[in-house]
Amino acid sequence: MDVDRLTLPEKHSTLRVVPMPADLNQNGDVFGGWVMAQVDVAGAIPAMRRARGRVATVSVHSFLFKQPVSVGDIVSLYADIVRVGATSITVKVEVYAERNYADPVVVKVTEAELTYVAIDAAGKKRQLPAEKD
Repeated sequence: MDVDRLTLPEKHSTLRVVPMPADLNQNGDVFGGWVMAQVDVAGAIPAMRRARGRVATVSVHSFLFKQPVSVGDIVSLYADIVRVGATSITVKVEVYAERNYADPVVVKVTEAELTYVAIDAAGKKRQLPAEKD
């Protein structure tokens, strides 16, 4: 399979994980749901930091699977805030896989955009605090 040879973005990954055999579907690829769960975790990290507390996922605006993920791939997720509202935070997540250790290849496997809402201890929506300088 031809793949574009990429490099990882020049920033710190939000999350890095390696899928295991239990994460495979019947075709031998990693379940899309496993990838979606990792994206949700990675997206929540900058949202929680900005909210300075709990957040809940309220919507997934887009989710594009570009390449399959395989057991042994080093999966790196990069999450950046793209919009901030009064109670919500929208995050873009890009997912890359490093594979083939003998001749390393980096491929972009997924990209997604999700919105989180800040919640209080009772799970009720709350206003975001002012941004720190």
